[in-house]
Amino acid sequence: MIIADTSVWIDYLNGRITPQTDLLDDTLVEGTLAIGDIILLEILQGIRDDQQYKKVKTKLSLLEQHNMLSTPIVFKCVNNYRSLRKKGITIRKTNDVIIASFCIDQKIQLLYVDRDFKPFCEHLGLRSAYIET
Repeated sequence: MIIADTSVWIDYLNGRITPQTDLLDDTLVEGTLAIGDIILLEILQGIRDDQQYKKVKTKLSLLEQHNMLSTPIVFKCVNNYRSLRKKGITIRKTNDVIIASFCIDQKIQLLYVDRDFKPFCEHLGLRSAYIET
């Protein structure tokens, strides 16, 4: 199972072709893609056009859904954030901490382009769905 971060979805929905959007497309076809509620929120709130909103909402609703934030995950998020801060690394967005911590906890690979996820891979065991060659 793979979860794609919002930044990959935005590229995909805008028709941008990247290795990450190609992998996103492959996982959609294979049925191995899931989505988290926070990612769903970020995607849908960014769509201005009503027709596109309805279309994207319908399609994303077909994916396996995950609730990413619970009390146990809150504490894991805090611990992960603090661990990275002790290494001199500041993660800019709380949502990225939640998404990464959830994926680490659930052992789900994350497909991303956002640089804030790299320290989670390097120091905390987040598994990237895309490996650069």
